Amino acid sequence: MTDSVQDRAELLSAFRDAMRHVAATVYAVTTMHEGQRYGILATAVNSLSFDPPSLLVCINRNASVHDPLFAAQTFAVNVLGLGNRDVAEHFMLPDAESRFSVGEWEEQAGVPVLANAQSSFVCRMANCHEFGTHSVFIGELLAAKHRQDATPLTYFDRHYIDISEAPGRSEV
Repeated sequence: MTDSVQDRAELLSAFRDAMRHVAATVYAVTTMHEGQRYGILATAVNSLSFDPPSLLVCINRNASVHDPLFAAQTFAVNVLGLGNRDVAEHFMLPDAESRFSVGEWEEQAGVPVLANAQSSFVCRMANCHEFGTHSVFIGELLAAKHRQDATPLTYFDRHYIDISEAPGRSEV
């Protein structure tokens, strides 16, 4: 085996291509700051700990939600289901407030929560770390809810997919 190191451009291209082929659940990360709602789509979200219950949320420092989330110290992670594709499409719009023009939004702990999301987690920021272009927000749970009848909206190779219809899917 040859020990070779890719140059930076090759490495970044290979990383992007490889990550495009990792299926990921789609999340709407939301917050409220000075009376304005903010939100973005994210796929870099993960559970951190069950005690205390907490999540990791990675957000680009140039994203519109970054600074308001940091200032507000409270945020929601809404797990989008197949029925929330319209929300995902609106969260791609440039105007922050128009992102909330579709979906059943309610306020909980001062942040927008999607009432018909597959799951929702309301968090208080416990810590924040910077790495590269992103901040890693550690959120300690304040509230959580889940719908049993929802299938997650999944992103793969620049498209939304329905994993409930995946070929060869079997119960484990």
